[in-house]
Amino acid sequence: MSDSLDLQSSSKPRVRFAPSPTGFLHVGSARTFIFNWLYARHNGGTMILRLDDTDMERNSQASVDSIFDGLKWLNLSWDEEYKQSERIELHRKMAWTIFEKGLAYRDFTPAHTGDAEKSGAEGTWLFNAGARELSCEESDRRATAGEPFALRFRVPRDGGQTVRFADAVYGEQIKAAADIEDFALLRSDGMPTYHLASCADDADLRISHVIRGQDHLSNTFKHVLIFEAAGFTPPQFAHLPLLVAPDGTKLSKRRHGSVVSVTTYRDAGFLPEAFINFLCLLGWSPKNDRENMSVQELTDVFSLEGINRSNAVVNFKEPAATPEEMFDPKAVWLNAEHIRGLPVEELSAHLLPIVRGAGFNVTPEKMLRITPLIRERIKLLRDVVTAADFFFFDQLPPYDPAELIPQKGDAAMALKVLSRAEEVLADVEFKHNPLDQALRAAAQELGVKAGQMFQPIRVAVCGRKNAPPLFETLEVLGREMALARIERAIEKIEPAGV
Repeated sequence: MSDSLDLQSSSKPRVRFAPSPTGFLHVGSARTFIFNWLYARHNGGTMILRLDDTDMERNSQASVDSIFDGLKWLNLSWDEEYKQSERIELHRKMAWTIFEKGLAYRDFTPAHTGDAEKSGAEGTWLFNAGARELSCEESDRRATAGEPFALRFRVPRDGGQTVRFADAVYGEQIKAAADIEDFALLRSDGMPTYHLASCADDADLRISHVIRGQDHLSNTFKHVLIFEAAGFTPPQFAHLPLLVAPDGTKLSKRRHGSVVSVTTYRDAGFLPEAFINFLCLLGWSPKNDRENMSVQELTDVFSLEGINRSNAVVNFKEPAATPEEMFDPKAVWLNAEHIRGLPVEELSAHLLPIVRGAGFNVTPEKMLRITPLIRERIKLLRDVVTAADFFFFDQLPPYDPAELIPQKGDAAMALKVLSRAEEVLADVEFKHNPLDQALRAAAQELGVKAGQMFQPIRVAVCGRKNAPPLFETLEVLGREMALARIERAIEKIEPAGV
């Protein structure tokens, strides 16, 4: 363990993210990781990933994989990595150091039975008087005889002592020591408790700032006692407001389902940068109240002073009528903004595996030509499959022939327009300007408005009215595909007598 007793003495902060592998990576945990990462990077410090994996009964490899999958997707690196399960002897050493100072004792009583003291009307268990007052000689004798025991912290109960710490978010925190139970440091099987292991690792790794969820705020009084008993100055604490659902309940998988999992956002088509941006705005805000920010911009302005005390609401509809309603509208809006801000080449690289995963064998070159046409039309990456599907089909799915009829026109006008378009497109150069000029000239020849000329062609080649710009679409589809689709559209009008 470090010889330095002051965990805040280093000029460069050392922070840690310490998830327990007992479930998927929760969005609240992801936000904790991001805030730690931003604080470290803003201040030129060190980011540590520590897997708190000492709960052997609840740990699972699937949870470990989920945590690393989620963090890998966020694409925010860390500098050091540790597994708590490989550091148990260090935890025990701290426990016995505290015991040797007379600040812990062996408790041979089965949990919360026997001669117990209670506090107030709530009857909260505080300690077993008989165990706490057991002589050193008797304690040693029973331990030597092999009698199982838990090692408990001897919380000071005389003189009206208080435990206090300054939280960077919630301010000065004070609690009467007499209201804190004699919590366990080691269980009867010799395994360290969460409180002990967390503090021992934070001390050994010289963690200067503990940035974690507000649900740990009440634990911190115990942690302060452990640090001081072991001879360490506690780190600076900063507790983050909770993430809650629209009804005010804490986000949980049991109640709210997959919307609380990081990988749900990934699989739905969020960009990691947009997701990071969104999570940062849940409980933190920059001084200028900006919203759309890159990771670098967030790093440049991040500070603990910008963290709010109020719980942050994640707005989603329950139940969701559409896939998009599963997510907070601000998250979707930010994702659309980040999509529009990406270079075409980078966005195309994100979209290609999604399109191929949907069963379309599209080349990188073709995807690169399609991407600028749909960039303004998608909010989530997966929207590419519906926004651009007509580029990938050999043959369009069925559509209503009535869609081919222009505004203030009829079937005869649609047939006339498509027949003339077929003639024009057979010879014109398939580039934006020549297509524009030739089809506008054809509209004049036919005595129809440009919009009446373009709508039947758009529906014929895309299968719908709502589609990307016509000339760019024709250019990507190519002459052969465009003419084949227009021919099928003409066939739809003639026998249907639309």
